[in-house]
Amino acid sequence: MRLRVEFTTEPFDLDEAPAHAVVAREVVQAAGLDAVDVGPFGNTAEGGADQVLTAVDALLREALASGATRVSLQLNVIGEGAP
Repeated sequence: MRLRVEFTTEPFDLDEAPAHAVVAREVVQAAGLDAVDVGPFGNTAEGGADQVLTAVDALLREALASGATRVSLQLNVIGEGAP
């Protein structure tokens, strides 16, 4: 099964990316997922279910530990096979 996760972390800072946002992005970029797109107002990543779910666990834990007060997350099944 393939999954897509979309997420943002708060609080926002329009002048500089907060530590929690940087950490969350680093987690998904290092997770070996097939597709990662990071941006100032949202991030997406795609991959196999195990990889995505492991990355989501790590990004939640590390973003909260780095000062996030809210993490908005959407997870979608996008397919069954390889990319």
